[in-house]
Amino acid sequence: MKLFTAILFVVLFQSCTSQVEKINGVSFVAASDSISNKHVKPVKAIHANYASLMPFALLKAIDSSNIYYNPKRQWFGETEEGLQQYSKWLRKSNIKLMVKPQIWVWNGEFTGTIKMTNEADWENLEKTYSKFILDFAGMSQRLNAEIFCIGTELEQFVKHRPEYWKQLILDIKKIYKGKLTYAANWNEYEKTSFWNDLDFIGIDAYFPLTEEKTPSFEASMEGWKKHKTIIKSYSDKFSKPILFTEFGYRSVDYAGKKPWETSRIKNSVNLEAQTNTTKALFETFWHEPWFSGGFVWKWFHNYEAVGGINNNRFTPQNKPAEAILKTYYSNEN
Repeated sequence: MKLFTAILFVVLFQSCTSQVEKINGVSFVAASDSISNKHVKPVKAIHANYASLMPFALLKAIDSSNIYYNPKRQWFGETEEGLQQYSKWLRKSNIKLMVKPQIWVWNGEFTGTIKMTNEADWENLEKTYSKFILDFAGMSQRLNAEIFCIGTELEQFVKHRPEYWKQLILDIKKIYKGKLTYAANWNEYEKTSFWNDLDFIGIDAYFPLTEEKTPSFEASMEGWKKHKTIIKSYSDKFSKPILFTEFGYRSVDYAGKKPWETSRIKNSVNLEAQTNTTKALFETFWHEPWFSGGFVWKWFHNYEAVGGINNNRFTPQNKPAEAILKTYYSNEN
């Protein structure tokens, strides 16, 4: 009986403590040059404990099957060498890592629509994608990265080639021993077929919340209710924690209507919209034991020169939304 009680205590203790530390992350944008402690200090200042590093591969068109990476003209932070250098400085500040390789389609076309028109091209896409992903899985193992993301917003690729993805996950696990996730788009995760094979259900959380020009905190909270119920049901169904592999809002009018939009809008800055939607996201999820945390989109290395009160892009840097991040990341809410 004493042995059983001791075992039960350990199990309960581990279960409870495993939920204490949230992943308070930043999506650390690759730059054209190296970084130093100067560039990491602002990350520590908001009490972030994770950074997502994002090496990129290039695809010339939605129906192209050849993936290219590590070219000489690519930005330093997007390469293997850059990943190593960034990792070194982040580790010095005790910031943990998620490596999140991504595809960039020329002209900025959405990766979720990548789709081949014949079997030969599908097989070649799989071959080149596997090389890209397995190279960075191996590097993630050498860097002792805590999390590796096997793909980002690749809905059509995942939908049409399910057996390939099953095998890819097995191949990754042969060389990488950390936690695995996949970054499904907000309207994709319910159709993703391999959550059982991963450690986190990863979602890029650009869910529509409200059509208000300046979304209020109350309306944003209300907008999350239906989404939260479904998200939790997937956590329950697969017995996996939810991880927001990306989250964030622009400081622009109607920030909660279509949060995924990236089109450039001039003369429209709405800092309150970003603040209210950001706070609502934290209040909705950060207290939940089935929610592991997430990575704000996005954080630039040159802190002093980015963001600010005249900027309507996603970054919270040098805006009121940065204070929201710091509050919740420091558990002061």
